[in-house]
Amino acid sequence: MAAWTDSEGRNLLDYPRPSVAVDVAVLTVDGPELKVLVVPRRSGRPALPGTFLHEGERLRDAAERCLRIKAGLTGTEFHQLAMLDDPGRDDRGWVLSMTHGAALPRTALPRDTMLITVDGDRVTQDLAFDHTDVVALAVADLRERYARDVDPSGLAGDTFTVLELRRVYEVVFGRPLPKDSFRRHLMPALENTGDMAVVGTGRPAEIYRRGHAPLPPSAAAFLAG
Repeated sequence: MAAWTDSEGRNLLDYPRPSVAVDVAVLTVDGPELKVLVVPRRSGRPALPGTFLHEGERLRDAAERCLRIKAGLTGTEFHQLAMLDDPGRDDRGWVLSMTHGAALPRTALPRDTMLITVDGDRVTQDLAFDHTDVVALAVADLRERYARDVDPSGLAGDTFTVLELRRVYEVVFGRPLPKDSFRRHLMPALENTGDMAVVGTGRPAEIYRRGHAPLPPSAAAFLAG
């Protein structure tokens, strides 16, 4: 079979081709702060875990490979955010990046993981390339998912009190949330485990787990403020 050519007789190799990379923003709640996982570089600013796509490789496989090799993570759930295509985004050359987002509990990350604080939707330290923009995309995606479902990434753990869940949501959305309004909007999507948590000398608190129902539509407006 003859090789394909276009109307001007050119084949695929006659067209300039960019390199393709994958970059993954892994967010976590670390105490009262939202943080993002980064990796050091031999020269210059730290970066998100990323790698170039190998010949014949799928984007998901490349993302899994870079998380395993550069961040020590396996079995991580992630999803695509956006393709970044600014021709000048990478000082090494013409590189497209398929960005991905993920969120994990701090306990699921290796102890020596390098983390940078996220303030609002921006990191507090400069990152390489356009990775600051990738973090902003990941934060917006995280908030959108957390406005639809209760703790979809399990940042509060498998079970939690309403106070523990509210503290996670306050970190994710970057603002204090009135406790009574929080309960009203999120309780319909929680399941009571029947267990109680005793902390100090205070009244025991009921322990919940994530339910199967989505959050009510009013929750998104409440959480966004």
